Amino acid sequence: MAGRFTPRTRTPNPTTRTTVRGGDVHVPQARTLAPTPAAGTGTGTGTGTGTDIDLGLTLGPLRRGPADPTFRATPDGSVWRASRTPAGPGTLRVRARRGEGGVDAEAWGPGADWLLDRLPALLGADDDPTAFVPRHKLLALTHRARPGLRLTRTGLVLESLIPTVLEQKVTTTEAYASWRRLVRTYGEPAPGPVPEGLYVMPEARTWATIPSWEWHRANVDGKRSAAIVRAARVAPRMEEAADMTPAAARERLELIPGIGPWTSAETVQRSNGAPDEVTTGDLHLPGIVGWALAGDRTADDAAMLELLAPYEGQRHRAARLILLSGRVPPRRAPRMTPGDITGL
Repeated sequence: MAGRFTPRTRTPNPTTRTTVRGGDVHVPQARTLAPTPAAGTGTGTGTGTGTDIDLGLTLGPLRRGPADPTFRATPDGSVWRASRTPAGPGTLRVRARRGEGGVDAEAWGPGADWLLDRLPALLGADDDPTAFVPRHKLLALTHRARPGLRLTRTGLVLESLIPTVLEQKVTTTEAYASWRRLVRTYGEPAPGPVPEGLYVMPEARTWATIPSWEWHRANVDGKRSAAIVRAARVAPRMEEAADMTPAAARERLELIPGIGPWTSAETVQRSNGAPDEVTTGDLHLPGIVGWALAGDRTADDAAMLELLAPYEGQRHRAARLILLSGRVPPRRAPRMTPGDITGL
């Protein structure tokens, strides 16, 4: 049998279900294309620095599934985001300068200036990757293999909070489908010369007035929809959390019934760029961390936090690097079957 089979080649950055969860989005290598015309009211252009930023890794956690209507990576190496900013809807296009360093950015819509003003924070300008000191070989290797990873800070709470609530206690497949249906039904087309199918999520008032039967048709149960409606009704107070410390921001979010530690951590990691807010209450993460660092697939939250204790101040980054390493325990049971309440 020798020589009959060709050995499988291992890539330095394997793309697996776990690495995708870690925020790894494939952004095609940029080609030389004519720039998109920046025309129309509220259009702006900007240039960012940051010579070694990986857009796919940095902005990847903001994508909710491969068909997210608010996020797109295009063949020219651009990442497109449609956001509901305090100034109104806006579209941002960011493209890395291959071989030159830095990024080019364009924005359209009433929220264009807001998006461009906060572009450095979005690309991790507030993040300090040098503060992370690997204590395990796996993390040292992954940290070295992912030099372009930065922790994003959007400054927007609801756009991360709502899809995170949709992901509570269901499979990602279900949550992503619900997010797509609700955004396409109640959102609006993104402003500017954008890729087809790019949408801005609904405004807070719209989220608060979605009829119960429409939540049902989107496969969202009453507990999750009620939590979203409660948060949308106090949207200004929720958005204030983006300027708070991560701990204070989580405390503010958890005042809403239906928003617990898991949801607040997943939200603040994105809206506040919090490097130490580790997700607890997750079905899989403790086992993944336990297996990667100690060979213990049965680890619970307490064991996970103990293993991550040497990374105090950078525990979220450590957890992301573990996910990006692709090291997961062997599967022992079938994947959870997606639920569907739409026919009930």
